[in-house]
Amino acid sequence: MTQRHVAVIDIGKTNAKLALVGLDDLSELAVLTRPNRVLPGPPYPHFDVEGHWAFLLDGLAEFHAAHGVDAISITTHGACAALIDAEGGLAAPILDYEHAGPEDMAEAYDALRPDFAETGAARLAGGLNIGAQLHWQFETDPELKARTRTIVTYPQYWGLRLTGVAATDVTSLGCHTDLWNPHEGRFSSLVEKLDIAGKIAPARRSAEVLGPLLPEIAARTGLRPDTPVHCGIHDSNASLLPHILSQEPPFSVVSSGTWTICMAIGGTQVPLDPTRDVLINVNARGAPVPSARFMGGREHDLAMGGPYPEPTSAELQQVLTSGVMLMPALAPETGPFRGQVARWIGPEPEAGSGRRGAAVALYLALVTARCLELIGHRGEIIVEGPFARNRAYLQMLSAATGSAVRPMLSATGTSQGAALLVRDATSPLPPATRQSLQAGDWTAPMAGYAKAWRKACG
Repeated sequence: MTQRHVAVIDIGKTNAKLALVGLDDLSELAVLTRPNRVLPGPPYPHFDVEGHWAFLLDGLAEFHAAHGVDAISITTHGACAALIDAEGGLAAPILDYEHAGPEDMAEAYDALRPDFAETGAARLAGGLNIGAQLHWQFETDPELKARTRTIVTYPQYWGLRLTGVAATDVTSLGCHTDLWNPHEGRFSSLVEKLDIAGKIAPARRSAEVLGPLLPEIAARTGLRPDTPVHCGIHDSNASLLPHILSQEPPFSVVSSGTWTICMAIGGTQVPLDPTRDVLINVNARGAPVPSARFMGGREHDLAMGGPYPEPTSAELQQVLTSGVMLMPALAPETGPFRGQVARWIGPEPEAGSGRRGAAVALYLALVTARCLELIGHRGEIIVEGPFARNRAYLQMLSAATGSAVRPMLSATGTSQGAALLVRDATSPLPPATRQSLQAGDWTAPMAGYAKAWRKACG
């Protein structure tokens, strides 16, 4: 039977979503969302997985009744693993990677973790390296390792609840976990050092089918018992997949959300600097992808502090000519300007104003351009997510990089990418017909602004 409607579980850091995607044209027929709120503990801040589970089951039932669901695919944020006990439940709550607890044992963990040359994973703050999470959890709860029968990455946690089959996937393992060697396509030496080789679930490609639904899930949702559930994919790689299947290299994809992830396909080979939040991701085909990132969505929200009107051309011109600049970094624990403290050059625009919106858009585009430079970007730049609707951001990104920029204006590129796992992650898509954008008349003033901003950055 040809799968036509794919229900995509899409758990981002800010929101949990369920999207119904039509495979014929990748249109989103329905989207449901809920906040991905973090529960305070005990024993530590953790994700509200039971709230998500009820939301997902209700949504699957609603989608199937209204449209029919032929398959399920899953995409989630990275830096997240679930420890499963002998009964198939959680041996401990799923840790929020922003919790600072793992920092308490940073020195001991650093003595264990493999070099960047082996894993392509930079040493990151808090629990952004899953290896650091596991080390801290096992050290602070000495009985936890014994209680843990299986370790799965986050997309596969939901797959396990749907099918009863435990797995990890190569894209989630390749997301700065310290647990994966992307050059050789196998677990890293850290797995043995943490003594979890017998516990971590087998690594599978994202498009593989985990299995059909458990009978009780089929009964609860009304879906057919033989509905296939695909293994799942890290969200940034879900955004990347449609372009790998439809576009010839070289090009880069900028996936925006809470995190802004830049990924270069077929770019110039450059030395990768892990101190600037540069790393190697692993795509749905299992191949390494030079990547760089910063918390673009988080920085946008911190800088704006609330809603604002779209900047007018006059307001944008005023910012460009007045020398008003936002300097990095508002989330100094991440990104290419880690450790720097944000500041304004010139008079700070009023919060909620179009001028402030313009200045923040220019700032975000210039940080993105720096990320792309660090990974050897060449060719067109495809922008996914909320930043694809920010015209000043797109124009500055084009001016700062000298590249054409293609905004993707769908509700969420991650859902479409995850749905393509059902179609076949190896067969090509027809070439895309997206409209590219360049800075146009803004090229010269924006290029001058970018030069001054870079000089001010030192």
